[in-house]
Amino acid sequence: MNRTTPDYAAIRRHLEGKQGVHYWRSLEELTDDPAFERFIEVEFPDIAPQMDRRRFLQLMGASLALGGLAACGPTPGTAVPYVAQPEIIVPGKALWYATAVQFTGYAQPVLGCTHVGRPTKLEGSPEHPASQGACDAFTQAALLQLYDPDRSQAPRFKGVESSWDAFESDAATLQAECDHDQGQGLHILMGASSSPSLQRQLEKLIVRWPKASLYRFEPFEEGRYGPARLAFGRPVEIHYLLQNADLVLSLEDDFLGAGPKQTSQARAWANRRQAAARGDGESRLVMVQASPTLTGANATETRRVQPAQLPALVRALAAALSEGSAAPLAAPDQQWVEAMAAALQSRRGRCLIVAGPHTPADVQAAVHRLNQRLDNVGRTVGYTAPVLFTRIGEAQLGDILALTQAIHNAQVRTLVMLDTNPAYSAPGDLYFREALEKVPTRIHAGLYYDETGARSHWHLCASHSLDGWGDARAVDGSVCISQPLVQPFYGTRTLVEIVAMLAGELSPDGHALVRNTWSSLPDDEWRRAVALGFIEGSALPSLQVTAEPVRIADAPVVSGLQVQFRPDPSVWDGRFSNSGWLQELPRPITTLTWDNIIGVSIAVAERYRLVSGDRISVMIDGRSVEGPAWVMPGQADTVVTLFAGYGRERSGRVGNGVGYDYAALRMADSPWLRSGATIARLDQQSSLAFTQMQHTLIGQDVVRHVPRAQAVGPARPTPELPTLYEQPVMSEPTWGMLIDTDQCIGCNACIVACQAENNIAVVGKEQVAKGRVMHWLRVDHYYDGSALDPGSTFLPVPCMHCEKAPCEVGCPVNATVHGADGLNEMVYNRCIGTRTCSSYCPYKVRRFNWYNWTENDEPSIQAARNPNVTVRSRGVMEKCTYCVQRISEARIAARKDGRPIAEGEIQTACQQTCPVQAIHFGDLSKKDSAVNKAKDSIRHYALLEELNTRPKTTYLAAIRDQKPGEEKA
Repeated sequence: MNRTTPDYAAIRRHLEGKQGVHYWRSLEELTDDPAFERFIEVEFPDIAPQMDRRRFLQLMGASLALGGLAACGPTPGTAVPYVAQPEIIVPGKALWYATAVQFTGYAQPVLGCTHVGRPTKLEGSPEHPASQGACDAFTQAALLQLYDPDRSQAPRFKGVESSWDAFESDAATLQAECDHDQGQGLHILMGASSSPSLQRQLEKLIVRWPKASLYRFEPFEEGRYGPARLAFGRPVEIHYLLQNADLVLSLEDDFLGAGPKQTSQARAWANRRQAAARGDGESRLVMVQASPTLTGANATETRRVQPAQLPALVRALAAALSEGSAAPLAAPDQQWVEAMAAALQSRRGRCLIVAGPHTPADVQAAVHRLNQRLDNVGRTVGYTAPVLFTRIGEAQLGDILALTQAIHNAQVRTLVMLDTNPAYSAPGDLYFREALEKVPTRIHAGLYYDETGARSHWHLCASHSLDGWGDARAVDGSVCISQPLVQPFYGTRTLVEIVAMLAGELSPDGHALVRNTWSSLPDDEWRRAVALGFIEGSALPSLQVTAEPVRIADAPVVSGLQVQFRPDPSVWDGRFSNSGWLQELPRPITTLTWDNIIGVSIAVAERYRLVSGDRISVMIDGRSVEGPAWVMPGQADTVVTLFAGYGRERSGRVGNGVGYDYAALRMADSPWLRSGATIARLDQQSSLAFTQMQHTLIGQDVVRHVPRAQAVGPARPTPELPTLYEQPVMSEPTWGMLIDTDQCIGCNACIVACQAENNIAVVGKEQVAKGRVMHWLRVDHYYDGSALDPGSTFLPVPCMHCEKAPCEVGCPVNATVHGADGLNEMVYNRCIGTRTCSSYCPYKVRRFNWYNWTENDEPSIQAARNPNVTVRSRGVMEKCTYCVQRISEARIAARKDGRPIAEGEIQTACQQTCPVQAIHFGDLSKKDSAVNKAKDSIRHYALLEELNTRPKTTYLAAIRDQKPGEEKA
């Protein structure tokens, strides 16, 4: 589409003139532009010239997981063929192992599915209370990272491949120096960690070398230990008990958004929503935010505020709750605060106030005090000792600012950097890259030869969580044991092994090091812990703490625009930027792929005449960054949002040179927010690949809501629509799906799970922009209400598996057919690529292979994929199959045992990973099946039911809550 500045005033008038709830997907949709109408009506974009070989190989190299090539390096020992194959290895039959992957220091407990010794899928551990069988997109994509051929494969010395023996020799010299000087000049910087084994080793190191210094740096810290120390006098871990909260007030806390605690918090939130949907209590969420968030998108009410207004708002709320005094706010704000306080007071012990990690420390501390006053402690919020370790022995871990100052003071002789990339992610005012050059000896250990590794004397290749032994604590503090799912592809070492080498241990064994940490466990308990993936009963006990009163300081007077710095919801701080699965995953709010954007409000867009895609420059104190603007409905008027994780130099072939890096504007003393910014529109546009307006559904009541008071009751009879065809007879079994839009939070974990399970190709930015993304499942985002402060609903759309499927009628070669168990099946060998089925499908869920993504594959690459799913070739149509391979596996097992398929025995990949249990799957031919019971609701409806396709995938309407203050408190 050509650049045309929207008439934002006309958009407002358009929405104000609507009666009832009006749903929309983008600002452009509200302009009634004929060019836009033509754009969304195009079903198939014109065939583009053949992709150049360089880009094709880039995507093939890292996005399709070259697991075979990764395993072709030299392996110590003698290869022994399977002359007598182990009994447990059965070709085609999966083996499952419990393990864990780490994300910002927290363990994510998982089960790893392996086929003939190769991991092919990760699922959340059903035994662990923090995951309960679910997991997030980052955890799903950890599998692709394991097979990434751009991972560091050997130690490097000054950029040249070396050996571990050579490093051990240099480490011996370092040990002698440290023994002589008691560690004077040795400084160790690490990413956030909760590993008891690593903590134990570092404690031994500090005892041996007491003058050594330790630091921790995490670009987006989730621990919130500093504000807790301000409130309680000690650092504590905060645990939201959302399953008990009838009302949640979130002050810029995106607790449903991407992060290490997303799965557990989303599951607890879903439990509360499910109970409320049954009529058991309430489930209301009020979000105070400056930038749109996933939590705000799921809120009953959102309230836009400028960050500088938040301290005064919290002071006024505290005063209304009889906690201190405050000057009254402007009338509308004061009325809102008083209504909010009344709603909280009426739900004492059943409400919760939360504050985001980027809010001022005194605001977070005040929130602890308010929860205590409202009797919420122990009911809707709990506290334990920190999960991440913040001290080693008696020594508190320093921060990166203290380390930089030590470097400038010539106090750092040797700097060891473990699992961190400060040369890329450190705040810009530290000039850490330049400071690093002053350190005489620099040692870096990480998964990739990244920006920090390239500036170090020694770079040490670290093992992945899935190919090495380790331990770490989950978000509840329970100890998870990581066991390798596969023999290491390269000559890598785990972090605990690397620290052991620094201490002088030759050829350390990771298993022995971890086992020594837990030597108090008898062998049988250790084996059970490894089998379960965690040590039972190891969760941290609750703490009884008292929050002291805190004075909330006035916010500084701000001028110009305020800039918020946020992690990217798909690549976080850049650690996942080389993952094709995550780069191509639509962001939950914007549906953008393959780029980061600069979020601006409608007010800023009007002032500077911006449209999404315009390149702009954001300037503060003479420093600037450039990137594409994105007009964000719901953004606070004077706030600009920058997203991390891009502008990488040494990410890998997928992530290099993509997007902008905002480090130049981020300051060490203000890592989340800066004021005094100005922007300028550049005379350029960026080509952005987003999916919001692709595969648009045109019909009645695509998204539905019902008031809370009318949400409980049996399903209403649905009148049979007239048809010229005979009604099909339901077979036994007949598989079907139900999606609860009231539960879905739009996290998109289901999309990555489907991609991993079904060998779905990554196509690249250019093809996504043409509408050729291959995802079998999409999550549509619908706005409603005002463009300035809209509501949101998320609608997952897989194949409907219609009983009267138009695609089956349209296919000229019978390549799409109706199966015996009611599935709408694809016979790939028959498909000749006419794409007729896609043009006949009103739900727009079919995907066409415009290119042959597998033609240059090495045979060994197939080991990285699910062997039970056919890899499709060019010219073939594909779509959601309800994970037919899982259905077949369960059917074979049941037939072998002479029994029917048990209820819940089959879970589709999207259903299994969903942290909020929004997806139900089962046998529709059984009246008492769980899926049929769930469908017996007044909220039940079919998508585009006026077309009479009789889809087997149906929906439950979302529930509308009253806003606090609209009802009697």
